[in-house]
Amino acid sequence: MDAQGRGRADNIDPADQWVLNPNTGEYELRLGPSAPQSAVPGQRRSSPRRADGDGSGRRTTAPGREQAEAHKTAPARPVPAPRRRRGAPPEEQPAPGRRGRRPEKKKSRTKKVLVWTGGTMAFVLVGAGTAGYLILKHLEGNISSTDVGDAAKNGFSKDDAFNILVIGTDKRTGAGNEGYGDKGSVGHADTNILLHVSKDRTNATALSIPRDLIVDVPDCPTKQPDGSTKVVPGSHNVRFNTSLGQDGRDPGCTMRTVKAVTGITPDHFMMADFNAVKTLTTAVDGVDVCLKHAVDDPDSHLKLSAGSHKIEGEQALAFVRTRHSFGNQGDLDRIKVQQQFLSSLMRKMASGNTLTNPAKLYDLADAATKALTVDKGIDKVNTLKDMALELKKVPTKNITFLTVPVLDNPADGKVHKTVIVNQGTAPQVFSAITGDVSFTEVKQKQQASQDAEAARLQGTRSTASDVRVRVLNGGAADGAAQQTLTWLQNNQGVTKSENGSNAPAKLDTTTLEYAPDQAAQARELAALMGLPGSALKPGRSVTNSQGLPAMTLTLGKDFKGAGVSLTAPAKAPDVAKSTADKVQCAS
Repeated sequence: MDAQGRGRADNIDPADQWVLNPNTGEYELRLGPSAPQSAVPGQRRSSPRRADGDGSGRRTTAPGREQAEAHKTAPARPVPAPRRRRGAPPEEQPAPGRRGRRPEKKKSRTKKVLVWTGGTMAFVLVGAGTAGYLILKHLEGNISSTDVGDAAKNGFSKDDAFNILVIGTDKRTGAGNEGYGDKGSVGHADTNILLHVSKDRTNATALSIPRDLIVDVPDCPTKQPDGSTKVVPGSHNVRFNTSLGQDGRDPGCTMRTVKAVTGITPDHFMMADFNAVKTLTTAVDGVDVCLKHAVDDPDSHLKLSAGSHKIEGEQALAFVRTRHSFGNQGDLDRIKVQQQFLSSLMRKMASGNTLTNPAKLYDLADAATKALTVDKGIDKVNTLKDMALELKKVPTKNITFLTVPVLDNPADGKVHKTVIVNQGTAPQVFSAITGDVSFTEVKQKQQASQDAEAARLQGTRSTASDVRVRVLNGGAADGAAQQTLTWLQNNQGVTKSENGSNAPAKLDTTTLEYAPDQAAQARELAALMGLPGSALKPGRSVTNSQGLPAMTLTLGKDFKGAGVSLTAPAKAPDVAKSTADKVQCAS
């Protein structure tokens, strides 16, 4: 039985069994006076379970005492009493039953935890180092998951940039939520944030997508309860929020819609409803917010004076749901308020007050895991742990909040109800995120690697007619290989190109593999197609249909079409944004 079970059996809060060791900055599990303390994680050996009780299968011996008794009855071995070197301070003594070891460098007591919640949703990953790992392990059973097929990845890579689509629904689930959202809603995508975390973990971008953005929702394969797949037909010129719930669309359909609109591929999704905001803010003892003017909103029932406040529970939900008391009383101004709320919540979680309190940390983990629904690719504790530890590497000053650049929809007439993508500025924003470009000034950790990639583009180039290449489809849209081949031959003069059909495996990014003596050809093809240096992969050539050596161009999931450059911008565009470290007041 795990620590959570022990707490329940003994009427002890599980969190109270985790105690911060001030000498190491880590939490230790303390089961009782006779049980040894174990470092976290993995320092405690599990003992075989015994059949205790009255024969009914119920355990009557408290697990904490059971482990202590196991130590008492195990074969004894003489253990010298702990000795202290003359003059050594008491804390250098090794704990009973453990070997002494060299002093280790102290770790910071304050581990970062990133908690996201926006409007009617919450995205929570507890990244409190090793303690957070064990808590997530105990609470894994709280998490719900949805199979969205190939809309999400099968797992998580610690070595790559990643995109999480955070969805908040307007479904009225749970007591006390009757006054929010649309009555009878099937659960639309009311609040949406696409979180991009950079490959080098120096920065992250949280892109809000307005619910009233007019989009084309694509056809969506949707898993049915009986295991079959049903394709829900797409819709043209509809609100973005209908990509979820409408006609049985699942979160995978919202992910596909994001890709269709932005060109950015979400790797995973996290979804929650109204209750997430209430439970999470209560778990952290409230979130600090400030207002430039007093608010008395009859719709959301939010009533606050101008100035600073700490809000939680029902009041926190009312704050992020309020629309008619801020700015122009529209959804875009509510998004700004939600982003300010998120920033404050993140600052609260990055402080040490929560993480040095095991009970509070446990409450937060319990609330977080109960609030979330995720895809199958990240519903395991090890995956969540890995993702959390990667997220906590990003400083709050380099976490940028921004919104998809939009314009009022001219089709609405005088009363503006919806918005459309601003094609003058939005593509640059999407390109920066796709290219892993930070919206804040950061020191690149991978500068040497980036310099080496850029160097591959430098040097002499062959003529287009001398380029020999086989084009394969490795994850791009159907027919992309043939369309690219036609474009290369008819528009660019690459006549020695041919269609290699489908690649043996799908790739996230487009690659061009070439032999050393084909470097000049590779540089020419990269220039024609707008390939970045990172796409060039020195390797070997292949034999084409004429028996001659050729390069291999594999079109990945990031391929946008023949003639569309894949080279990331040198810097992000200058757009309205905020960062998580700055305090802002709602207006």
